[in-house]
Amino acid sequence: LNVAWGIDGVRVVNMTPPFTGCLHDYSVTAGDMKNLENADIFIVNGAGMENFMDKIAGKYPGLKTAELSEGIRFIKDIKGVNPHVWLNTGNAVIMTQNCARFLSDADGKHADLYKKNAAKYIKELTDLKEEMRSSLEKFKGEKIITFHEAFPYFAEEHGLDIAAVVEREPGSEPSARELSGTINLVRKMKIKNLFAEPQYPSASADVIAHETGAKVYILDPAVSGDDDKGSYIKIMKKNLSVLVSSFSDK
Repeated sequence: LNVAWGIDGVRVVNMTPPFTGCLHDYSVTAGDMKNLENADIFIVNGAGMENFMDKIAGKYPGLKTAELSEGIRFIKDIKGVNPHVWLNTGNAVIMTQNCARFLSDADGKHADLYKKNAAKYIKELTDLKEEMRSSLEKFKGEKIITFHEAFPYFAEEHGLDIAAVVEREPGSEPSARELSGTINLVRKMKIKNLFAEPQYPSASADVIAHETGAKVYILDPAVSGDDDKGSYIKIMKKNLSVLVSSFSDK
């Protein structure tokens, strides 16, 4: 949205509503298919995030598709590539550069405007990166527990240690044994910070907090919210505020 902002004749359609949440289980709608029929380019996150891509490719084999995660070094685990690359602000810069390049290739007459918009947004992202770095530098090595596999890139950028991920997929409640193991880990490592997400229930986090005395905070993976060009930076600044508060409140 930022890269194409204010350019005449260019229409950006967000195929997934801003309240959708993570895209792992998103189902393509009839409205989506209609939008894709008339699209000049389909820009996706990539890295395996959009599980519906096989359906799209089969239906529209000639549709130009571009992955914003191109060129990013992926974090992998036993399940494969983690696709939540945008939560690292350095990666967000790469994604913005990719977007400007993709749009310029598809619409050469506006190439200069795409590059100008991208440069402006990259400056905002670079400022955000520096603000987060300077604010979180003194908390490097802090151990946290999350409730979705969304934050490895974020943790890597800021030197945080994800001690455990309780719910590996949204809505996949941990077993009693897994929950007990996490409670024991929290007690043993004296972890004080549990981070749930606003898009999903925090029942497991509440149980762990009750049993250990740890506090539950909310970290937003920037997958929902206002469909506005300033949303990402606003969400990340809120995450920064939450982290600083949680690490300072001990």
